[in-house]
Amino acid sequence: MKILEYETARGERSVAEFIKKQRPQAIARMAHLIDLLEIHGNLLGMPHAKQLEGNLYELRVRGKEEIRIIYGFVGKTIYLLYGFKKQKQKIPRKEIETAKARLLSLT
Repeated sequence: MKILEYETARGERSVAEFIKKQRPQAIARMAHLIDLLEIHGNLLGMPHAKQLEGNLYELRVRGKEEIRIIYGFVGKTIYLLYGFKKQKQKIPRKEIETAKARLLSLT
């Protein structure tokens, strides 16, 4: 499968910017999980990925900090939509709504 980053009309790529700001170990883990996602696509499951709702999934980066990258599928393409550090047990609704709006803008 092909993986692309969500890009705004102004050319902003928030997931890339988010990844650049992380620690080297976290960046290495994210790169590894993105590679696994590219290989396995929608078959990638726990503990690496988890379905959130509908066509939204989270890439789960474990370590000193819990990092999540929300992604979705459009045809045979995977779009990385939103990245954030998980602070609480449950993913904040705002993060899911942002990712959902971005995915809808692609379809």
